[in-house]
Amino acid sequence: MAKAVTASPPVGQKRTGLSDVPRQTLRFIRRYPLGAIGAMFVILLIGAAAVPWAFTPLESQDPLNQSIVERLQGPSASHWFGTDELGRDLYSRIVYGARTSIVIGFGVVLLAKVLAVIFGTVSGYYGGKFDSIFQRVIDIGIAIPGLVFIIIVVQALATRLPTIGGLQPDILAIILSVAVLSSTSSSRTIRGVALSLREEQYVEAARALGATDRRIMSRHIVPNLFAVVIVAASLQVGGAVLLESSLSFLGYGVQPPAPSWGRMLNDARSQLTKAPHLAIFPGLAVFITVFSFNMLGDALRDKLDPRLRGSN
Repeated sequence: MAKAVTASPPVGQKRTGLSDVPRQTLRFIRRYPLGAIGAMFVILLIGAAAVPWAFTPLESQDPLNQSIVERLQGPSASHWFGTDELGRDLYSRIVYGARTSIVIGFGVVLLAKVLAVIFGTVSGYYGGKFDSIFQRVIDIGIAIPGLVFIIIVVQALATRLPTIGGLQPDILAIILSVAVLSSTSSSRTIRGVALSLREEQYVEAARALGATDRRIMSRHIVPNLFAVVIVAASLQVGGAVLLESSLSFLGYGVQPPAPSWGRMLNDARSQLTKAPHLAIFPGLAVFITVFSFNMLGDALRDKLDPRLRGSN
């Protein structure tokens, strides 16, 4: 009987698969320890946003349960982060507030990157007068005062948008306004990469073979933007979370009784001398979230950017 011949990889080519994941993970942790710590906190935040009840095991940890008798208590065994001015458990409100921050952060970045990739790729690929006109529109968008624009859009759309997928109109308005504003600067970065990619030999070969512009952009340019988009997205999630907290602190973000870190900081202003924990713990939540996404984004940039691979 003839023996079955198994194909082996060419000389110098390493096997890759699921068995290689632990080794790559350990290598990432060794080379980028801050990025690994950031990734760990990001995973915890995503878990808290997905299943917040798993992180609040005590019966007293109900984010909406009010108890005037227990108002403004410090950290204790039954209330790990203390209680607010209405007697609500602060720890549970921070955990449930993670869902608001993560949904807005990821929603903003997803929509912004989709718009930026479309506009930046089309503008960079065609160039010429189209690119010149489009970039002037981008200049106008970048020149608009960001916070003022977002507040105006949120106030105008918060009462007009429907509830989609369980997301309240105020959350949808924040995602839409911040994403549109963020896509302007992101599209310029993507445009610069698309300008260089359109001159590559494989793009010229595809054009010579009769490929349409749409096929060239979708099959040859957009896939090569993946690393740039991933790095920029990981860095911008933290900024989106910080901006949402700022809006809620000013009273234009997520409306009560939905838990929001920025709203908690706003409510803590009148109780800073009596109960400083009301500001300390939400402030730490914002700080750790933004820091974690920034550290993870820096590590991904060093990992995915070919110009930086040899610098570590």
